[in-house]
Amino acid sequence: MERSLLNAVMGSLLGISTIGGLAFVSAAPDPPTAPPKSEGGWRLLEPVTYENIAIFPVVTPSMQDTSAFLTLDEGLSSGDVVVSEQGAAGLARSRDGRPIPAPQNTSGASVNQLVLINRGKRPLLLLAGELVSGGKQDRIIGKDRIVPVGAPPLPLDVFCVEHGRWTGSSSEFIASKTIVHPSVREKAAVDQEQTKVWSAVAGGTTAAAPPAAATDSRTVLSMSELSTVVREEAPTQSYDKIYKSQRIGGSIDGFVEEIQKRFARATSGLKGERVVGVVVAYGGEVAWSDIFASGDLFDHYWSKLLRSYAVEALARPTLREVASRDDARDFLRHLNGREIQESEPGVYRWIEITEGKLTQIELDALQPKLMTLHRLLLHRTS
Repeated sequence: MERSLLNAVMGSLLGISTIGGLAFVSAAPDPPTAPPKSEGGWRLLEPVTYENIAIFPVVTPSMQDTSAFLTLDEGLSSGDVVVSEQGAAGLARSRDGRPIPAPQNTSGASVNQLVLINRGKRPLLLLAGELVSGGKQDRIIGKDRIVPVGAPPLPLDVFCVEHGRWTGSSSEFIASKTIVHPSVREKAAVDQEQTKVWSAVAGGTTAAAPPAAATDSRTVLSMSELSTVVREEAPTQSYDKIYKSQRIGGSIDGFVEEIQKRFARATSGLKGERVVGVVVAYGGEVAWSDIFASGDLFDHYWSKLLRSYAVEALARPTLREVASRDDARDFLRHLNGREIQESEPGVYRWIEITEGKLTQIELDALQPKLMTLHRLLLHRTS
């Protein structure tokens, strides 16, 4: 009797049943499904919230060495990088004065193309949405890419963010230490259409208005106020002038300062981990994510990224709902959809994946070793 009881218990545990003296082994039940982990070994902290924005810090203990790469702000400030209108006299010179063959088809300036020379000793990292000021119009970089050391002058695809001006005292551009806010970045990086970029600059946000019941019925930067600033302070619809105007810039500065304080407090106690990126939500909608290969690279871009997120938040209605950390974690999953790749052999690979309303863009450096320098994920507004 005891032996029969033991066999029954063991059979139950092992999934063995007997019918007519024959033993059958049934499949063991699946173990409980573990909650999905964010891709890349990242961990999300609790959100830093203020008004209608929630920013989830993305941290990891493992990072790449990104010191081999030069950023646009660093390169323009040091003179290692030169950006100029097409056809500009005297552009194609190395740091020691040697002439550099100019690219073809540069007989005159073009709205959507500049010329860039990397005269430095490190590959240059460019992010879509980075602003360069000067020339005949302020422009933003059209796509993430890497410009190798010693490359010939590069015809650089850009978008204008200063509708109305086509003149300037200098053909060259300077570092603005600005990256345009998500609505404008989306139109440049994904839609790749100049008219949509201009519309996003003038309109503040391209996000659809939520139901009235979900909002507090107010925005800090209303369309009428933006129109007034454009008319009175930035008649050429200059992105830089609009968002640094006394009327709007004060609102942005206060917003950024408060978030920066809260973010610093939330990430000050990390041990063995670094912040490498963020997931950004407006109200209950997780909308945007920028993640880098290293904490150092994130630190370099953080101040201008934060300002860009703040501009977007101020242009959107104040929403009552707040996104959860589960929502943000789910947002970081790798997309499965239509994929497009572009590459420069031995330099970089650019990958865009589209799944429904989500678009993921990754920039992989191929040298000195394979690494994803920047990963952008966004919920498209149109």
